[in-house]
Order: sequence, then structure tokens, then C-alpha cells
Amino acid sequence: MSAGMTFEPTEDQQVIRSAVAELCRKFDDRYWMRKDQDHEFPTEFYQAIAAGGWLGITIPEEYGGHGLGLTEATILAEEVARSGGGMNAATAIHLSIFGMQPVVRYGSEELKRRTLPRVAAGDLHVCFGVTEPGAGLDTSRITTFARRDGDHYIVNGRKVWISKALESEKILLLTRTTGYDEVTRKTDGMTLFLTDIDRAHIDIRPITKMGRNAVSSNEVFIDDLRIPVEDRVGEEGEGFRYLLDGLNPERMLIAAEALGIGRVALDRAVKYAGERVVFDRPIGMNQGIQFPLADSLAHLDAAELVLRKATWLYDNGKPCGREANTAKYLCADAGFTAADRAMQTHGGMGYAEEYHVARYFREARVMRIAPVSQEMILNYLGSHTLGLPRSY
Repeated sequence: MSAGMTFEPTEDQQVIRSAVAELCRKFDDRYWMRKDQDHEFPTEFYQAIAAGGWLGITIPEEYGGHGLGLTEATILAEEVARSGGGMNAATAIHLSIFGMQPVVRYGSEELKRRTLPRVAAGDLHVCFGVTEPGAGLDTSRITTFARRDGDHYIVNGRKVWISKALESEKILLLTRTTGYDEVTRKTDGMTLFLTDIDRAHIDIRPITKMGRNAVSSNEVFIDDLRIPVEDRVGEEGEGFRYLLDGLNPERMLIAAEALGIGRVALDRAVKYAGERVVFDRPIGMNQGIQFPLADSLAHLDAAELVLRKATWLYDNGKPCGREANTAKYLCADAGFTAADRAMQTHGGMGYAEEYHVARYFREARVMRIAPVSQEMILNYLGSHTLGLPRSY
């Protein structure tokens, strides 16, 4: 890795971009429209990505991965979204790409050997169980509780917005092991597990939602789930700290996916504007059409630069909270605005599923909410970067 910052992609990075783009071309917009409308997991796409060895891009080589950096992972995520697969494609593989980092960094050797090679190979689906209906963005307020019972924990609670729960064999589950009222710091007393989804003790109910319907989002009800102590990630009570390590990378991955959707939406809009003739001229000649698209190009390019800086900082072991949050904020806005303008450029046909931009619009919209809202990012930048009083 270079000591100085450079805008020249490495040979590896160029290979990743072109190879992933080529693989994704086998799955066209019609494939993604069908999966979205049928609420059907994109198994063929997932298996193709797994067969290409891409799922283990950041998993260390000794556990069957490539051991590459976050920059490479964001290039992969961007190309997957940019292929037209959008968030349906990205979410199908998102957790495998970087979500296992708490296990990589803090899991026991036995837990790593038992799970990471299977994640890298693609035959182990894992979902991420953090969010709860009563806690929202205040993770310290989760109430799902793990009570120690000999060499097991017994867990009860409820999670919400759990992507891929239906398809997953295991869940990376955040619980309380000490009550909120009994800890000195509110983020203490939380414990992380990587454990089996035992359907005898876990009820999964899909949420009906606006878009990204090829990958389910679910409510998860946990009733007396027994988890062996071997499934605990790291130490009891340190789970929140382990998760924190993954927050900046997650924001950068989401930023890359939003960027990819913005790029493909803009591509489709430009193509349509060049071909669609109204009043005896292509509509792309009209500044009312052309200027918003040019403006989106400028905003996507600028947002990408912040993302590149953020991943470079992370991969070089430097603080990146400010840049990671800014990248997510700018990419989510630029991606959504590009999708909105692509829809406007298509006029009435933009509302029709056959042109696909309506699907991009629906999927780009969620990026301004998840995994952290634009408002919470401004809270972070306001208090942590600008030093203003905390507003929440």
C-alpha cells in the first residue's frame, strides 16, 4: 500500500472493477426486476459472486479469503450496484464482504476456523441482528437479553429490519448481558454472538416494504434461544466496542453502493435523453434536461472523491470517522438525486417498471435512512468534528 495518496488505481483494483462488472453483466435489469417483483432471493447471482471468490475479499487468507482492504471492497460493492442490481444485489452480499470483521478481529481461533472459510466460500449466509423496535438508532437501549446458564446463554428479545434473516443459517447477534440501569457507561454490558438461527426458538416475519424486495427485511422474535459459550465473539460485555470497529467501513460500503446506483441511473437517463425525440429534437438538447444530469455528474464525482479518501485512510490505519460519515452523507444524497432526475428525464415512462429507473429510485431512497440517517450523520459531524454541543 502506498504511503502517499494517489488517484491511480492499483492493478489489483482495476482487475477487480473490470472482472466484477463483467460477471454482473450476466444479470441484467430484467433479472433484477423479476427478483424484486417476485420477492425472490437472487441465488444465481449470489452463487456466481461466491464462485468468483469475491465474498471473501476482506477475510484473511488463512481463512480462505483474499485479505484485501476496504478500498477493494468498496470497488466491488460499487460495481455490483452499478450493474443495475442496485441494493437487491448489494445487500445479498453486503454482510459477507465486511460484516464479519468483528469475528475476524475479536473472535476465538476456533470460532474463526468454524465460520470464516464457509463465509468466504459462500455456503454460510449470516444476518446482522442489532436493531430493535424500541431502541431505533440508540443501540445502548436494546433489551434483547442473554442470561448465562452454565456453558450456555439463554436469550430472549426482538430485533427488527434484519436483512436476509430468512436465507441465513447464522446471526451475528447483539444482546445485553448487563441491564442498561446497571452499567456505568451506557454502551457497556453488551455482548456479541455468532450463532445458529434455531427456528424452534426464533420466529422470522418479513416486513412489507417499498423496495429492495429480492432481499427480505424481517422482524425476529427470540424465545429462550440457547447459545453455547463458544459462539460468543470475544469477551462478555464488550460487544458494542467490537461493533464500533465496523461502523465506519459499513458507512463507506453503503456510500459505494449509493454511488453505484447514482451512476447507473445517470447512464440510463443520458441514454434516454439522447434517443427520445420530442418537438423534433432529442430531449437531451434541452437545458432543462441536460443541466440537472450534468449537475448530478458533478455531485457524484465529488462524493466519490471523499469516499476514496475515507477508504484510503482506513486501509492505512488512520482516523476516518469524519470522512466515512461525509462519504455516506454525500453519496446517499448524490445517488438519490441522480435516480430522481433519471426518473424525471424519462417522464411518464420513468414510472413504468420496464425502464428500471423506478426501481433505482426506490432503492436509492433507503440509503438516506439506512444504516444511519442523514440527520444522525450531521449530529456526528456537528458534535465530533465541529465541537458543537451534542444535540441528542
